Amino acid sequence: MPALLMAGLSILGCAPALAAESAPVTSANDTATLVTDRDAVGPDQHLKVGLRLQLKPGWHTYWINPGDAGDTPTLDVTAEGGATGKSSLIHWPTPVRISEGGLMSYAYVGDVLLPQDLALKGSGGTTLHAHAEWLACAQVCVPESGDFTLTLPASAQDAPQGNDAARFRQAEAAMPVPSPFQASIQADGTLKLAGKGLSSAAVSQAWFLPQDGGVIDQVAPQPLHAGDGEISLGLKFLKDAHRAAALKGVVVLEDAAGAESALQIEAAPIPGGSPIATESAGAAHAPGEPASSVDSAVPHGVEWLRVLLFAFVGGLILNLMPCVFPVLAMKALSLARMGGAGRKAQLQSAFFYTTGVMGAFAALGIIMIGLRAVGSAAGWGFQFQSPGFVVGVCWLLFLMALNLLGVFEITPGRLGQAQVGTGHAGDLMTGLLAVIVATPCTAPFMGVAIAGALGGPPILGLLVFLSMGLGLAAPYLLVAGIPGVAKRMPKPGAWMGIMKQVLAFPLLATCVWLLWVAGIQRGINLVAVTAGGVVLLGFAAWIFGIGQHRAMREGGGRIVLFCRTLALLCVISCGVALAKSIGGPPAPSTAPEAASGIEAFSNARLAELRAKGQPVFVDMTASWCITCMVNERVALDVASVKEAFGARHVAYLKGDWTNRDAEISAYLKAHGRDGVPLYVYYPAHGDGEVLPQILTPGLVLGVIGK
Repeated sequence: MPALLMAGLSILGCAPALAAESAPVTSANDTATLVTDRDAVGPDQHLKVGLRLQLKPGWHTYWINPGDAGDTPTLDVTAEGGATGKSSLIHWPTPVRISEGGLMSYAYVGDVLLPQDLALKGSGGTTLHAHAEWLACAQVCVPESGDFTLTLPASAQDAPQGNDAARFRQAEAAMPVPSPFQASIQADGTLKLAGKGLSSAAVSQAWFLPQDGGVIDQVAPQPLHAGDGEISLGLKFLKDAHRAAALKGVVVLEDAAGAESALQIEAAPIPGGSPIATESAGAAHAPGEPASSVDSAVPHGVEWLRVLLFAFVGGLILNLMPCVFPVLAMKALSLARMGGAGRKAQLQSAFFYTTGVMGAFAALGIIMIGLRAVGSAAGWGFQFQSPGFVVGVCWLLFLMALNLLGVFEITPGRLGQAQVGTGHAGDLMTGLLAVIVATPCTAPFMGVAIAGALGGPPILGLLVFLSMGLGLAAPYLLVAGIPGVAKRMPKPGAWMGIMKQVLAFPLLATCVWLLWVAGIQRGINLVAVTAGGVVLLGFAAWIFGIGQHRAMREGGGRIVLFCRTLALLCVISCGVALAKSIGGPPAPSTAPEAASGIEAFSNARLAELRAKGQPVFVDMTASWCITCMVNERVALDVASVKEAFGARHVAYLKGDWTNRDAEISAYLKAHGRDGVPLYVYYPAHGDGEVLPQILTPGLVLGVIGK
């Protein structure tokens, strides 16, 4: 028995200690885990935690500056339990350079660890909860993410380093160190390092990795000149923008034996030099902000005039989009009223409508540019991915329809007593509503314009959105601005009351569409809340209208106050019910039926089909995109196109962007788009061809028949 006991203890002693590593998140491209340098935690323990990515051969992920294409990995860690703490700042090992197809990427390959420092407070065991997102790329790029949980027991004192500590030491050894040399940058792009020990004998090769995207031509050669106590690299700054800030990044020095030293530098502009040109294709980035794949499509120089023109034409064409039809009906009523108005009133109406349109576009542009600046993948029509926004617009249009039907009246109140009949608030709100309902559509010419707006400098981006607004308002401006046109409009009369009521029904039809979108996003429960809200708001409008009529006949009183209070309570109840109902998860997307010949889009499936040499048609759509729905009914879901797809063995992949989807967002971004629809046809052995946003059966048949 003693012998057996000793043998068992010896076996246990030879077994390796349990490594502090989470359960893996595995894909076809890599395996990801959360690791720590210690297997336990002591009081107020300082812990190293990191995302370990074991990338398959041929695959890579990215550095803080991904280069000309790619995305920066993120890792957020929260410790809960006896010891608590948070961390999100990654310490970046020096990446490798991957140059392909005229683009430069800064990447990691193989087995890589992205570490963080986590300072814990308190004593006792802790559980780490982490969320990470990264992009795995080879011939295609696949957005990936993972949620990790790792529990560490308590230690009475500082816990010793665990089995994974060696990985953290290896990652630390790959970190750039502060440069001991003085760094400066000249206006012509010459980066100089000066200090003892630098010479042509000590440095055989060198290259610079910029911390910020959109600063230099990253794929351009960087000629090295070395002298006694100094070396210089010739960088090529990008045109059409200037930057006087220091140039940050990493310089890698390689000696004759092939040993590399990575130095973190901050090169100060030489005093008296001209500002440093920094921007590629108009894409300006704040310090530390990574470049995106859209940057390569961002305009520069005189091309901005072309982008502004595209934006204006795109806004003009929005007037013809199905999304805007309900608002066009209200605009037609306004135009009819202008037929009997004086010229001053006509110009004022056009001015306030245009102000509403351009103000709404400006607000939308500021929101989208701001979200992009903090790393969000917001695209055109992004607000319709919010169920709360969809339901809110549905209720707003329903109330406007009731107003047109005469259930209640919108009056300017005391302010209107001084300016009876001007309708400025109505013109302003009509312009605002036109933009709200127009954003699910992406008109032709708007793809380049929106890509430029979101990738370029914020001021120029805002001008692009204002140009779109001016295009949308242009027809109304022309009618009001050209003498004689408004006078030829029908004169006001009794017919306008009937027309006003008729125009309520396009708004009610739009409510039905929005109710359908809400059902797709959150299921039948949200449909019930939306429909219940319609009933409650209908009652609120009716009781408010009764109070209005009572006030007109008898003046204010308790009954009028009661009606208004009850209407307000109904509106508040709707808001509370909506807030409670939109917190749930998105409704599961319905996979296309196999019999329909349509498959759900994924980058992996696209790559698989293309590897087989099969032609592929990619349809990026959303339930809230009216243009997408019209294209599907008119040009895609028709017998001739279906027969051609079957005869040519064309695979049909559909991406549903109704709810936010990172993989679809990345695909749109890779094609220079920030909204749907997007149609791409890949022939059996060739590159993809982007189709126009307005389809016809003949156009589709012509493309796949080439």
